[in-house]
Amino acid sequence: VQLQAYGGGSVQAGGSLRLSCAASGRTFSSYAMGWFRQAPGKEREFVSAISRSGSTKYYGESVKGRFTVSRDNAKNTVYLQMNSLKPEDTAVYYCAAGVYGVHSSSYEYWGQGTLVTVSS
Repeated sequence: VQLQAYGGGSVQAGGSLRLSCAASGRTFSSYAMGWFRQAPGKEREFVSAISRSGSTKYYGESVKGRFTVSRDNAKNTVYLQMNSLKPEDTAVYYCAAGVYGVHSSSYEYWGQGTLVTVSS
């Protein structure tokens, strides 16, 4: 599976962005999908996960209530809707495919990352 994340950019605090991650291949629905982020000088952080069918979702505490993950298996795409953005959300965001979980080790395939910058 090859993953391509896009949709990042610069936004002011309180604004919104929607990230997308397009997957190649016919087996997209066989994988749970995760979103992680890494800010400069910090470790990679779990953001959200969604099960293969999309029926189960989980969020990191720092984004709960502000971010929403979804997927469209017909389009081989997973989305991350980010609302009420804060400067501390600034990071490179990565999508990943693998087994449903909160640890990066659960995911076998990774996209290249897309940068989100939130200014105050």
